[in-house]
Amino acid sequence: MNATDLIRYADAWNDHNIDAIMAMMTDDCVFLTGGGTSNYGTRIEGFESVKKRFIEVWTDMHDAHFKNAHHFVDGDRGCSYWTFYGTNADGIVTEVDGCDIFTFNGEKIKIKDSYIKIRR
Repeated sequence: MNATDLIRYADAWNDHNIDAIMAMMTDDCVFLTGGGTSNYGTRIEGFESVKKRFIEVWTDMHDAHFKNAHHFVDGDRGCSYWTFYGTNADGIVTEVDGCDIFTFNGEKIKIKDSYIKIRR
């Protein structure tokens, strides 16, 4: 994986293209969400479970997208930092800064570990 691959990954998110996203994930992928009851957020494991959760983001926020993204890779790790925007069904707009720390297995993403800064 390299920074160009992470740009393609981010573009797939903004296009709501689940097939392109999941083509870049390992079969045993893990998504650690930015929020949850544990110190790591919520742990979602396995290809189908991660895919389902990613689709839920677009279901919950039909206009979900990332802006101002920057990406870098060092060995089997990478990082994308960004600003996320989305509107929920009640019309409430979310704008949050965050980053994803990735662990790669070969040319695919094994772990997507998300961190966010919530504005209050």
